[in-house]
Amino acid sequence: MRTHHCGQLRPADIDSKVSVCGWVGSRRDHGGVIFIDLRDHTGLLQVVCEPEHLPDFAAADRLRGEHVVRFCGLLRRRPEGMQNPRQPTGEVEVLAERIELLNAAQTPAFFPGDSEVSEDTRLRNRIIDLRSPAMQQRLRLRHDMARAVREALANQGCIEIETPMLTRPTPEGARDFLVPARFAPGSCYALPQSPQLFKQMLIAGGCDRYYQIARCFRDEDLRADRQPEFTQIDIEMAFVDEDEVMAVGETVFRSAWQAAGLTVPDSIPHLSYAQAMRDYGCDTPDLRNPLILIDIRELVAGCGFKVFAEAAKLPDARIVALNIPAGGSKTSRRQIDELTELARSLGAAGLAYIKVENTGQGTQGVTSPIAKFLGDDLINSILDKCGCAAGDLLLFGAGRARIVNAVMAAVRNQAAKVGGLVSDGFCPAWIVDFPLFAADPDTGRLDCVHHPFTAPVADEEKQLLDGEKPETLRSRAYDLVVNGQEIGGGSIRIHNKDIQLAALSAIGIDEKAASEKFGFLLACLSQGAPPHGGIAFGFDRMAALAAGSDSIRDVIAFPKTQSGACML
Repeated sequence: MRTHHCGQLRPADIDSKVSVCGWVGSRRDHGGVIFIDLRDHTGLLQVVCEPEHLPDFAAADRLRGEHVVRFCGLLRRRPEGMQNPRQPTGEVEVLAERIELLNAAQTPAFFPGDSEVSEDTRLRNRIIDLRSPAMQQRLRLRHDMARAVREALANQGCIEIETPMLTRPTPEGARDFLVPARFAPGSCYALPQSPQLFKQMLIAGGCDRYYQIARCFRDEDLRADRQPEFTQIDIEMAFVDEDEVMAVGETVFRSAWQAAGLTVPDSIPHLSYAQAMRDYGCDTPDLRNPLILIDIRELVAGCGFKVFAEAAKLPDARIVALNIPAGGSKTSRRQIDELTELARSLGAAGLAYIKVENTGQGTQGVTSPIAKFLGDDLINSILDKCGCAAGDLLLFGAGRARIVNAVMAAVRNQAAKVGGLVSDGFCPAWIVDFPLFAADPDTGRLDCVHHPFTAPVADEEKQLLDGEKPETLRSRAYDLVVNGQEIGGGSIRIHNKDIQLAALSAIGIDEKAASEKFGFLLACLSQGAPPHGGIAFGFDRMAALAAGSDSIRDVIAFPKTQSGACML
C-alpha cells in the first residue's frame, strides 16, 4: 500500500513516484489548491492536491481531520520561500495524482498533540492520544530501551525465561490480586507481585544467569508512579557477590540510557544507607540538589528554644538545619509559608527559619522569630557549623528522627526547586549497607526493609541464627537511585535453609507457617541451592525518567488511573 513512511522522504527522493498512507493532520484550502498534512508514526508530510493533476479532486475537498487516506503521486521540491526548515520533510511535498479514502473518522474529542487536554480526557480517548507525536515517541523509546536491555543481558550470559502468571499467594509487601479457579470451587490463583521466588528456584535449578522483562501485579494504594500491573526487568545470577550484580545492573542501566540517547556519568558513587539518611533524610536522594542536612542536636540541646530543647530529650531525636545559599534574599515570605505548609502536611508542627544578614553578629545579624530564644553565641555557633554567609536562609527540623527525615527530605527538594539549585542531567547513585529489618513505629514489630529472602552480611549470620538483636543486622542489599527515584533494587539472597527460617522467624513467621507459605522454597534451599543474588529494575519508571515525564502513565500504552480504573 505504501512505498515510504511519511517522515522518511527527503530531497534525495525527489522525482520519485511514491505512495504514502496516514491520517489527515490538517487540511488547508488555498483557493482551489488543497494542502494536506499527512501524518504517520514517523512524522508529517505535505501533500498538494491540484485539480489538473488529481482527477478525483472532490475527494480531497471532502477530507477532514483524522480521516485515513492513501495518496499516490510525484515527490517534488517545495517552492522557494515555502520550505519549512523545522520539519524533517520540510523541503519536499507530494503532488497528488491519486487519492484513496481508506476510512473516514468522526470528529475526535481532541486532535493528536493538543496540549490543553486533561489526563482523564486523554485516557478516555487513548486511541487518539496514542497517535500524538509525544506518545509515539515515548512508546518507541520504551521499545528501544527494552531491546537494548535484552541485548546487554544476553551479552552478560543471561538467558530469558518466563515464569508463571497464575501462582499462589506469597507475602511480598502488598496484597495479591486473586483469580478464582472455576474448575476448583473455593480455590483461586494469585497473580505474582514479582518473580522473586521463581527466579531463585531457577538458579537452584542450574540456570546460572536468568532475566525476564516480567509483568507484576500488586494491589496497593496508587500514585502517579504506581500501577496495579507494571513491568520489571528481573535478573538473577548464581555464584556472585554484590559487586558483580551491581556491575551487571550498571550495564543494563547504561545500555537503556544510551538507547534513549542519554549519557551516564563514568562512575556511579556508592552511598551507605546511614550516610544517605544523615545527609538527605531519605534513601532515594536527588544528587542534582546540592543541599545537605546538618545535624545540630548537640549544639542546641538545653537551649532556650523549647522546640529544640524538648526534641533533644527524645531517645530517637534528630535536630537538623538546612542551609540554602542566598535563600534569605531570594526566598519570599510566601515561599517560606508554602515550605512550612509542606512540613506540616508531613507531620511537623512547623518550620523554624533564620535569614542571615551578616555573620558573627549574633541576633543582630539575623532575622528570625526564634533568634531571641537562642542568643548571640548559639546563633553564631549554628551559622558557623552550617557554613553560612550573608544572604543565606536556614530551615530547621526537630523531633523524632523518622518524622524529621521525611519532612526535611521533602523540604530539601522543594527548597532547591524554588531556589533554582537543581542541576540538569542525571545523577545516579548506589545506596548500600541497608538494615536487614526495621521496626514498625506503631507496633514495634520487625519487618524486612527489602524482602525476607535478603541475606545478612556474612559475619552477622550467626547473630541472626541466635536471634540476638535482629534490628541491628545489616543486609547485603543495594538500590540504584536516579534523580531522587529508585529505579532498581536487589540483594544477595539467602541460600541456606536454616538462615532463611531464622529470617522468617524474626518477622513473626514460625517454622510451621514458613513451611505452609514457603515450603517449596525451603525445599529448594535444602537441595543444593548455590549462593546467588539479583536485581530488579522498574522498567516503567526507567522509561518515564528517560522520557522526561513525571508519570509512568505516559509511557504505558493503556494505563489505569489513580483509582485503578481503565478509562477506555
